[in-house]
Amino acid sequence: MTAARQTSISYRILQIALPSIISNITVPLLGLVDVAIVGHLGSPAYIGAIAIGGMLFNIIYWIFGFLRMGTSGMTSQAYGQRNLHEVGYLFFRSIGVGLLIATGLLLLQYPIRLFTLTYIIHTTPEIAQLATRYFNICIWGAPATLGLYGLTGWFIGMQNSRFPMYIALAQNCVNILVSLSLVYLFNMTVEGVALGTLIAQYVGFFFGLGLWLRKYNRRQRFRLNREIINTQALYRFFNLNKDIFLRTLCLVSVTLFFTSAGAAQGEVILAVNTLLMQLFTLFSYIMDGFAYAAEALTGRYIGARNDRALHQMIRKLFLWGFYLSVAFTLAYAVGGTSFLKLLSDDMTVIHATKEYFYWATIIPLAGFAAFLWDGVFIGATATRPMLYSMFVASALFFGIYYGGCQRYANHALWLAFISYLFIRGVMQTFYSRKILPQKTNR
Repeated sequence: MTAARQTSISYRILQIALPSIISNITVPLLGLVDVAIVGHLGSPAYIGAIAIGGMLFNIIYWIFGFLRMGTSGMTSQAYGQRNLHEVGYLFFRSIGVGLLIATGLLLLQYPIRLFTLTYIIHTTPEIAQLATRYFNICIWGAPATLGLYGLTGWFIGMQNSRFPMYIALAQNCVNILVSLSLVYLFNMTVEGVALGTLIAQYVGFFFGLGLWLRKYNRRQRFRLNREIINTQALYRFFNLNKDIFLRTLCLVSVTLFFTSAGAAQGEVILAVNTLLMQLFTLFSYIMDGFAYAAEALTGRYIGARNDRALHQMIRKLFLWGFYLSVAFTLAYAVGGTSFLKLLSDDMTVIHATKEYFYWATIIPLAGFAAFLWDGVFIGATATRPMLYSMFVASALFFGIYYGGCQRYANHALWLAFISYLFIRGVMQTFYSRKILPQKTNR
């Protein structure tokens, strides 16, 4: 392969990855802005209500993240095949399924709210009441949020990560302006913040539809017809997304248990783990951007049957992942404590992080392969091996923790988490030899 072609593949990776990284970094800003606004209203109950409400919706929407991932893989393959009709059908199928699920959430909003606030999240009556008011407004954003999941996955499948970046930036601007106006000009509290989030969600969704209409529909003239609800195509869509859904449940279980197990060891350990996990979160934003590039390009090259470019892309992708992981490890080792001090001025907690800090520095090298292989497998629509890898890794996580928690306490929890990340990458490396086409001279 010529140097020019290698440069072209590297450019394509960065062209998709960099806007995706910017989009990922803006995601937590919606929640941070809400917390910052209510944090100046004079009662800590407002902060608690926003935190609980935000966590609840994060879990709900996280579970349905398959709408983005499944759409991305199938769309990128259809794009690589130059099957523009299937590309159009996937657009309508993904958004249609998202709106259908959102309708179910709206119909079941009362039992969902009652169950979560009664049996899953335990808090004071005042915070529960405020969180209920927040939930009752934000739940109406489900159609926009889940519709946008399908739209974002479709854009990424079309090798376009700039549009999701534009949408994320627009959502944050609208959320900040509307929430500030409702709280400080109209003297609203939790309701003002919830309405700001709700309006921002719909602005993002309709802005995304507008971008689609401008660039894609006018060029390709997609039309609604019976093929959109083709039984065989819908079966493949749901079968693929079923695997991703079950994988996400495992991921959510590990994440929630990690927080719960830390909390059971006392507030200092909970605070320590929360701070150290910010280092993982920061790294994940970067790796997710490259995973999105892997989704788009893997599907494209498989669809085009360009096996040589596919393997070259994967090699370049993992070089980027390795170099960035080394850079993050060194950065955390040198300046990680200083970064934690920006997040907390509680020196008791900062001092307590030193005992566990080395675990956080291992995360990049232990986990980067899992992120990148996830992108490759989604692009290849090889969701079953992805599910198997996640299931084994989750079982290993719980086995290591319960096997060592009595003796090693929080160290056992971190060892379990590091092992969970690492084994996912190892298993997917093994499976990749089976699911990826062999390299040819094309």
